[in-house]
Amino acid sequence: MAISADRAAGKPATTRRGIAGWMLFDWAAQPFFTVITTFIFGPYFVARLTEDHAQGQALWGYTLTISGIIIAILSPVLGSIADATGPRKPWIGFFAVIKIVSLAMLWFAAPGSPIIYAVIFMVLATVAAEFSIVFNDSMMTRLVDEKDVGRISNIAWGLGYLGGMIVLIAVVALLAGNPETGKTALGIDPLFGLDPAKGEDARITGPISALWYLVFIIPMFLFTPDATKASMSLAKATRTGLRELKGTLGELRQRPGILRFLIARMIFQDGVNGLLALGGTFAAAMFAWQTMELGIYGIILNVVAIGGCLYASKLDARLGSKTIVIASLVCLIIATLGIVSTGPGFTFFGLLPLPTDDSGGIFGTAAERAYIVYGLLVGIAFGPVQASSRSYLARSVSIDEAGRYFGLYALSGRATSFLAPASVATITLMTGSARIGMMALVAFLVVGFLILLRTPYPANRNA
Repeated sequence: MAISADRAAGKPATTRRGIAGWMLFDWAAQPFFTVITTFIFGPYFVARLTEDHAQGQALWGYTLTISGIIIAILSPVLGSIADATGPRKPWIGFFAVIKIVSLAMLWFAAPGSPIIYAVIFMVLATVAAEFSIVFNDSMMTRLVDEKDVGRISNIAWGLGYLGGMIVLIAVVALLAGNPETGKTALGIDPLFGLDPAKGEDARITGPISALWYLVFIIPMFLFTPDATKASMSLAKATRTGLRELKGTLGELRQRPGILRFLIARMIFQDGVNGLLALGGTFAAAMFAWQTMELGIYGIILNVVAIGGCLYASKLDARLGSKTIVIASLVCLIIATLGIVSTGPGFTFFGLLPLPTDDSGGIFGTAAERAYIVYGLLVGIAFGPVQASSRSYLARSVSIDEAGRYFGLYALSGRATSFLAPASVATITLMTGSARIGMMALVAFLVVGFLILLRTPYPANRNA
């Protein structure tokens, strides 16, 4: 698919294969967030690597906090350096090595092993994953016309959820054994002789995610056009990048719409990140869900998320990225209130009592089923809120400044990202209640929503 406007806009002509290679990056990257951060390894970390669940959630929150601080400090710097050096692929390859090795090492996070190693490798993997996303996102403005970025961004995000769901289904169907029967969801013994009692069904998700990422980023390297190589050394590019970053930060004072958008995203993305990272661990602690239940819950959410992204890809072009983000935030606020207000025998802060009978089997209580209903709202919204935020910025900046601004975009997603998990972790420790701790996420979503309401679209409209 040659895009005729590309040459006129200074962009290389991009074929269907090149665009597909770029979109496959999301397919390759998403299993890390699906099976590691959210549904399998994260809950395993909280429930099995620590004896106290509240302490486990706090430690997991602080692990994400450390990652967020590193990402916040370095993302805009790396984005500016990328604009100066030109090509993005070498950076993606460098961080891919760190991510793949770190994920593979999670296999050794067995119950009773020193938890510090799991923390270190999770920090390294998370930082490498997010830095790779900075460089991949900044390639988008070179690949498609402005009118297509919302559609392509949402489709790529949906493709990512499909990849994450496939890995999750494989874990539940073939690898995760029920602690009582030892059988997987298909009623067979776990492949490779994995022992659920030793957490092997959760630990194997590290090497699997590493292999998946290694295989499926190859098309991007082979087929997706990159920026031409700039004629400057890395040292000179670093000095130039830092100088341009300083200029970009000063430039934001003359671009109040983009500044307001970045501030809004900084706040609401904290809530989104916290919800994705801690929602599974919260359910694991509350309902004693094991790998199989968490995996099925994740599959349900990903099926809904794929549909949400595909539908949003059509609405984004018709209604605009801002409308999609606003609607998604409303869904997430309602869903988060529902999640934190649900427990055995009640939902919505006890205003709606639920029967406590357990019908047996998976999700046998009314509270568990209510939790899943709220999870469906999360599934509908958490893909579009991120994909349309990405296209919101892509419509608001030029090609030559994409690296710098997507570095700031990553900063806005991570600058205070330590605040949400740190708030949840600290409030949980202070109150001894994971539910009260999770309430902090609602505040981040609401404040970001209110700021975004007053932000122009595109964000550079009033420049």
